Amino acid sequence: MPRPDVMPILSPGRHFSPRRGACFMEFASYLAGERWSDHPACTHRTLALLARMVNDRTSEAGRARLTPLIPTVIGLTSDDPLLDVLLAVRAAGAALPIAAEERQRSLAVGLRVALRVLADRDDPAPELRALGQAALRATPAADAWAERFMEEVGPSRPGMTVRQCSALATSAVDGIARACVADPDDHLVALLSAAVSDTVRFVGADRGRTLRRPHPSPVVGAAVISLR
Repeated sequence: MPRPDVMPILSPGRHFSPRRGACFMEFASYLAGERWSDHPACTHRTLALLARMVNDRTSEAGRARLTPLIPTVIGLTSDDPLLDVLLAVRAAGAALPIAAEERQRSLAVGLRVALRVLADRDDPAPELRALGQAALRATPAADAWAERFMEEVGPSRPGMTVRQCSALATSAVDGIARACVADPDDHLVALLSAAVSDTVRFVGADRGRTLRRPHPSPVVGAAVISLR
């Protein structure tokens, strides 16, 4: 793919070409040498969603602080849906304690569902489960409402869909951006930075598990076949 003769500048929204600016993920596609897109293949879907959301909800000054993170998301991919859940927990855990009261209830419900998913799996990131639990303890009224709501609704299907994870992450970023805090940009930049680190650890561990997975020896396989 030929490189454009201009360097894009971070700005909110989607852009048809680098001459009109770039969102975080469009810039990543440019650096990765992919087709110009805000949904490049080089980055995990939920991490890319968080990057697009944070890019759009930060101020101009805050957006400039995102630039060093752009190269770090290139190559961070995984097919394991557990990563979507972990990133949703990261986002909801960051947003719940500071979000407006009317948003806290839905965040608490989503966070409780995500934590239940993690409890059913080998704990890949205990620090994220601790983050989510701490966020619920910091908002006891919202947590109590979420518990009552989930009891009234009854058992749901196990797990979380990618769409549910995306909805929780989107609500979290919007909650942070609208929060009554001194500098929402600080929280948004910190969230994306932490989400990148979470993904780096998960992808590294996932690749390590793949490399350690035993493969049948051709000799053993031949012996088994010969005994049939």
